[in-house]
This record gives sequence, C-alpha cells and structure tokens, in this order.
Amino acid sequence: MNKIVIAITGASGSIYAKVLLDKLLAMPTQWDELSVVLTENAKEVWKTELDNNSYLDYPVKFYTQQDFMAPFASGSGRYNTMIIVPCSMGTLGRIAAGISNDLISRAADVVLKERRKLICVVRDTPYNLVHIRNMETITLAGGIIAPATPSFYSKPITLEQIAATVVDRVLDLAGLEINTYRWGENDATKK
Repeated sequence: MNKIVIAITGASGSIYAKVLLDKLLAMPTQWDELSVVLTENAKEVWKTELDNNSYLDYPVKFYTQQDFMAPFASGSGRYNTMIIVPCSMGTLGRIAAGISNDLISRAADVVLKERRKLICVVRDTPYNLVHIRNMETITLAGGIIAPATPSFYSKPITLEQIAATVVDRVLDLAGLEINTYRWGENDATKK
C-alpha cells in the first residue's frame, strides 16, 4: 500500500505544492491514500503567490497542524512517504531537533523512526550554517533534502513547467512512475 502525506508550510513556493498535488491527483493508481497538512501561514502564502485559494478545491483529506489523531501521527498508520513542500527552515529545524509540537513535525518524526521516506523540499536561499547543520541532521536520520532548485535543460516556459522540474524529481524520489524529461533520453541533450 502506498500512503502519502503532503505537508505544506508557510515558506515561499506554493507553486511547488500546487504542481505536486495536481500531478499526484493525475496518477491515482499509484497511491492508496493521500493526506495533506496545510498550515495557516501556507494558506496566506498560497493566496499571495497564486492569487487564489484553490487549495480548497482539491479532493483530498486535509488535517490541521494540531490534529494528533491523524493516522500518520503514528507508525501504525503505515504512511510510507512524507513530502514537505515547501519546507520552511523553521519546520526543518524542529524536525532536526526532534521537537514534535505539531502534526507536521510529529509525522516527520514518525516517518524517520519507522525508516520510511521523508522528502523535505527546502526553498530558502542562501543557507546559513544552522540550516546546513539541520539538513545534515535530517539526512543522517534518513531523510532526503531536495532543494526547490529548478533545472532548465528541458527548456521550461511557464512557471508551472519550471516548478515541475523540481516536482518531477520529488516524485522520482518518492518512487512513483512519471513521464518526464530525462537527461540523455530526449533529443535536446543529444548533439
């Protein structure tokens, strides 16, 4: 069974969360459960960056940050993948320090302790030493740091295409089968 939880924090980069949700909903045969935790700050950032509140239109189960009865707050819920997109440095720091004071940090703690897949799509730049050490701690604990750094060799044009260069890597990391640009397999890279 493939159970995925998506956490959307208040870091800039709502487009990444939107594109990820769109792509996951377009591949419903690859997951059995899809749950979302959306922070209050994330709602404000989404409205600011995307000029809408379309997150309300997604047919997924939403949880609040304080809902510790969510199935993925326990290892017995058997969620095997957690993607935090975008992942704020505050969230990253709480996870690295083992502070499970909300559903996102608790779920991340559960995923790490159960040796399942945690993918943190960090968006801030530049990084300070605290950020780098927190990323190291999470990596050493088994998490994956996937900076929201787009690639351009596929020649993306729209903002969604640019964001998809990051989201497609995240979906690859999550072990999902996707049709995407592959270096060396597309004509643009063969000269």
